Amino acid sequence: MTDPFLAATATATDSPHYLRALTDMADRRAVVTQDAIYTDNGIKLVDKGARIDSRLYDRLVQHKLREPIDRHLTVENAVDVPALIAAGRDLALQNALPQMLAQALGSAAKLLAPLRSMPLPEPIACKLTVMREQRPGLFEHSLQMMMVAVFLGLKSGLGERDCVPLAAAALLHDAGVLHMDPAWMDPLNKVTGAQRKHLVAHPITSMLMLKDAGVYPRPVEIAVLEHHERMDGSGYPRGLAGADISPMGRILLLAEVVAAFYEKYTDMPAQRLSLMLRLNHRKFPAALVAHVLPLLQEDVARDSALMPLGADAPVHIDTLADAFAQWEQLKAALPAAAKQEPGSAFAFADARLQALQKALIEAGSHPGQQGDLLEQLQGDAVGLAEVALVGREALWQLQSIVNACHRRWPQLPDHASPADAAVADWCDWAMRKL
Repeated sequence: MTDPFLAATATATDSPHYLRALTDMADRRAVVTQDAIYTDNGIKLVDKGARIDSRLYDRLVQHKLREPIDRHLTVENAVDVPALIAAGRDLALQNALPQMLAQALGSAAKLLAPLRSMPLPEPIACKLTVMREQRPGLFEHSLQMMMVAVFLGLKSGLGERDCVPLAAAALLHDAGVLHMDPAWMDPLNKVTGAQRKHLVAHPITSMLMLKDAGVYPRPVEIAVLEHHERMDGSGYPRGLAGADISPMGRILLLAEVVAAFYEKYTDMPAQRLSLMLRLNHRKFPAALVAHVLPLLQEDVARDSALMPLGADAPVHIDTLADAFAQWEQLKAALPAAAKQEPGSAFAFADARLQALQKALIEAGSHPGQQGDLLEQLQGDAVGLAEVALVGREALWQLQSIVNACHRRWPQLPDHASPADAAVADWCDWAMRKL
């Protein structure tokens, strides 16, 4: 975790991206200093009572500040609890996911009630205001994930009061993203190199922000740190598995995925998510998934007439078959000793690929099982769409293996050993094909 932790420590202290977003926002609404702002070596940069705007950006970004800037600011029309509840109500009226959750519970009010007791100190309110004004998609995602998390908490037997820290953790889980380059949110932008390091670090950055606020219980900080972990140990930043992930962290890691699918896909999000959860059942907590799948199946039944994706099924099957064959070819060319080093990039990639193939076999969707299936499914739009969606998810899993190899072993391109060379060659092939 060393590299992500260092990246998070660097970005938690007012990155240029956060200062840009804050000062740009200050051009449109009053942002005033409550106290003077000093550099870490005692130079006064901004007087008390000064108006902040984008003209101050260059001066602020050239210095390391003694304290985070939003400790010293008053923001006009800042996000507060009533504003969060109102925004949540709007989402529940407009978006399919919170509508589905509210219907399952009987009202949207139950999803939002824990917010009423949530601590919201001024620096956190400032961050949420910057998020709302400068990164509205991130703000909406945070609210939507919070509602999913509260739904899962209530379905798991938590009371409203117990859901207060859960709501805070979910709402603030991506606060660290404010310190990242906004370009990473562009779906056409492939996150690589240093950008990926900061992406992996953002749960740590978010956790440090909550710790700095000093009002949230330690389990909230831990859950925020864990919201990209996975039950099988394949997540980040610490690669935790199973019982090592806190109960609140397990809720957050599933809520993050549920919200992300409904935000990413406008066509058949329920079916895509249902397939992904079933195909990756080792990655997510089964008891929590059991609260989600029945809701998704209801949506799948309603949307089953809209299945235009089946035409992609043969392409996905061929690409998967080529990826597995390419790996086996590279693997076969290695001497036996090169395959046996525990903890190596080769061992990691081989284990992940074997696990993916096993999951596909269990789902009846491995390329080797598809010989007659496509022919049998001709004219079955629902069946073809399901095959195509499983294929899409499996291709995404291949991409995640590539990303994890590059993140954990940045020296791979140097081909330090025959096994490293095999992994690097397969990753290069996959990057060209996926």
